[in-house]
Amino acid sequence: MCQFVSWIEYNGEIFFLKNDDLNTKEGKKLLKPEFIKDLSGHGAIRAFYPELQHKGINKECTDFSSPNNFPLKIVKEIKNGNLSRIGLILPQVLNKPAWDAYEKIEQPAWAAYEKIQQPAWAAYEKIEQPAWAAYKKIEQSALAAYEKIEQPALAAYEKIQQDTVWKLFKNPRNRIKEWRQH
Repeated sequence: MCQFVSWIEYNGEIFFLKNDDLNTKEGKKLLKPEFIKDLSGHGAIRAFYPELQHKGINKECTDFSSPNNFPLKIVKEIKNGNLSRIGLILPQVLNKPAWDAYEKIEQPAWAAYEKIQQPAWAAYEKIEQPAWAAYKKIEQSALAAYEKIEQPALAAYEKIQQDTVWKLFKNPRNRIKEWRQH
């Protein structure tokens, strides 16, 4: 998974999201399904700061190898742990012993997740596939019925449209100047 920090530069300031922002009325809206997966993205930042709509320059960085790759304001917030709820997981900034400790916790947690996720996904597919097949069957017959009605109506409209345009065009006085002269 690609990890990144986004910010928007506008009028010499940088705008980004921090943990505390998610506790506000506006921030709680970002915890809803339409934003939760993109908390570190520009869309969430613009939703939180509506005054930035269509303003500012979108910036982001995926290279955590050096704090110099980020604005100082963001570096301070990262070091203070104030971006921990924004969807950032930064094991690449850990030293070897800390990385090993992280993996000891992360790998069993992932295995536990997969134990739950895989049967849930199988149950979903068991329901979704027949439902999708039924939908496609209904959708195709509904579309065929629509096209049976719509196609002749469209053909009639196009005939009237074409006949009218060409009838008017035949008279040179109805043409734009460039087409009258030839």
